[in-house]
Amino acid sequence: MKLRSFRLRIALLSASLAGSTLVGFGAVSWFQIYNAKISRLDAELLNNLMRATPMPQRGEPPVSASSLKREDINDNFLRSRWQFYEDSLSYAFGTNTKTPVAVLVLDANGNTVYQSNSLANDLEINRLLLGRLQLVPLPPPPQREPPLPSNRNPSFERPPLIRPHPPQFVTQQTATAAWRIGATKFPNAQVAIAVNLQAVDQEMGTIRNIFLVSIPGALLLVAVGAWLVSGGALRPIHQLTDVIQQVTVKGLDQRIPIGTTDVEFVELIQVFNQMLERLERSFTQASRFSGDAAHELKTPLTILQGELERTLQQVEPGSEVQQRLSNLLDEVRRLSGIMRKLLLLSLADAGKMSLYLVEVDMSELLIEMLEDVEMLAPQLTVQSNFTDGLRVEGDRDLLIQVLQNLFSNAIKYNLPNGWIEIRTHQTPTTLQIAITNASQNIPVSDRHRIFDRFYRGDPSRNRKVEGIGLGLSLAREIARAHRGDLTLDSTSSGETAFTLTLPMKLENRASDR
Repeated sequence: MKLRSFRLRIALLSASLAGSTLVGFGAVSWFQIYNAKISRLDAELLNNLMRATPMPQRGEPPVSASSLKREDINDNFLRSRWQFYEDSLSYAFGTNTKTPVAVLVLDANGNTVYQSNSLANDLEINRLLLGRLQLVPLPPPPQREPPLPSNRNPSFERPPLIRPHPPQFVTQQTATAAWRIGATKFPNAQVAIAVNLQAVDQEMGTIRNIFLVSIPGALLLVAVGAWLVSGGALRPIHQLTDVIQQVTVKGLDQRIPIGTTDVEFVELIQVFNQMLERLERSFTQASRFSGDAAHELKTPLTILQGELERTLQQVEPGSEVQQRLSNLLDEVRRLSGIMRKLLLLSLADAGKMSLYLVEVDMSELLIEMLEDVEMLAPQLTVQSNFTDGLRVEGDRDLLIQVLQNLFSNAIKYNLPNGWIEIRTHQTPTTLQIAITNASQNIPVSDRHRIFDRFYRGDPSRNRKVEGIGLGLSLAREIARAHRGDLTLDSTSSGETAFTLTLPMKLENRASDR
């Protein structure tokens, strides 16, 4: 599943790449260190194997066990010599502690000359040493050096040179430990040495633990660093988001500064600023056109309405002419109401809707609206639940228009023999008025468009309902001009509810209209 957070993906990707690199580096480093330790151990092991049977010196008989006959050497002396040799090996492999070793020495016939005390108790390591000696080839025949110059004593003859095959070292596992084993053969002796790898394993275990602790810590630092770096890189996007959230008809003058923006985001911000500029110009022109058109039509409509009213008074009562003039007057009044709404909406778009602030008794206005409902729709059942003295600070005429729009919709879109319910809720700072009525269900697809201008929903349901779809849009603009709001509530099936929220007090508002 793809993570939806780009910043989180950057952090996780950086941590994954760094983790793969660190794990690979740690594994390679661990094996390099292990191989270096084993190589150093092999070098020490080779040196001690060669020291086990030293070459005889020039001009003197050989003194090592391989160059002396067994019958000429005291068994106790020979064992003491090999015991000393074994003891010297315990501290010869670069560790501060005594390293467990096992030594096995055989003569040319395969008889045991010396074996460590541990071999008597550990038959498995003894078997491994014997098996290793069997794999070692015999040394080549001794080679004699060239004769001495004539000025030297001709009676002295150099001893033959003994060059055994280079030993091969292997690591083998027993039931208790791992051992590094090396063996070699001399003409008169066979020597095998096993070194316990416990000290090396402990050192490598310490290094492994260091890696196991340091790598997750490094990954955490990399992830945090990538999170912070990606946050800094995405800061222009956050600025762009903040500006977009503020873009309304009244906030199209917002612009994002480019001075300190990264080069990669400059073009994006420039395009966005240009888009805002075009939108501002288009909205300004549309708002100016609506306002100018409504203002220019207001005077002719007023004159036409006055002429129709005066003419209506002069014609014969009950005549066909009077009926036609009455119809024309109703349409002119309706057109005047539309022009007034358009003018108010254009003022709201420009942020110039001024309010004449007075103390408004909302209880009194609600009572007046209920009286109108009883007169206009006597078939509807009206339920009210509000107290007297609900007062707010606002423009009385505009608030009356909001309530008229809400109650008008509650009547027009009600069901036959339906009902209307009015409830209020007052807090120290706000007053909420909820108007609920029986109605057909509003489709989910229409709920978010209910406040759009000129939107009237499904034409099949609203064909017999008068209106042009400006009432709710204007009512919400008036509520917002009062720093309140008008919302469509979620209700059960078969009813519709709107909630008007108004603040109790308004400050820093114009007092004239």
